[in-house]
Amino acid sequence: MSATWYECKIKYRKLDEASGMQKVATEPYLVDAISYTEAESRITEEMAAYLSDSDDIKITNIKVANYSEIHPFENSDRWFKSKVSLIAFDEESGKERKTNMYLLIQANDVKEAYDNTVSVMKDTMGEYSIPAITESPIMDVFPYFSGEEGDMERIKKFNEVKASVPEVTELNDDLELADVLAAETETDFEPRTGEE
Repeated sequence: MSATWYECKIKYRKLDEASGMQKVATEPYLVDAISYTEAESRITEEMAAYLSDSDDIKITNIKVANYSEIHPFENSDRWFKSKVSLIAFDEESGKERKTNMYLLIQANDVKEAYDNTVSVMKDTMGEYSIPAITESPIMDVFPYFSGEEGDMERIKKFNEVKASVPEVTELNDDLELADVLAAETETDFEPRTGEE
């Protein structure tokens, strides 16, 4: 199952390192979640670790991010959006077809981001090109499980929720028949496109 990443814009007070004064900042963060509601809960929980009890955060926007993959690299502090074009030959038309995907790559500069993108793509079977790499405004990425010791509580909670879902082991013939009939009805139905 692939992860769904949500970009959450957070407005909060932070210490300006240059002036030493508190200022209001709006910054985007990425969280791995299964819904907007969970993304809101997770970003609030993750940011609480960085703020004092008196500081409040305001979530100004949550949207699904269009990243296919996220690749952190050690000793890197910035995130870059790499546009990768997968090149396939369309036998019917006889032309090359490009499919774009976006990777979020951690690096210190654009050249390192390019090298890291090439490193990530080295096992790709087909041809590809990297037409663009831009610095992303993403401040930090919070995956659901990072493998650190603190994640044991999350894994335990995840397993409890998973175990709470009832498991049906017997087949109900009436429900199976209803599913088959519903599937047949759906294939007979052609939706209207409005372009007639």
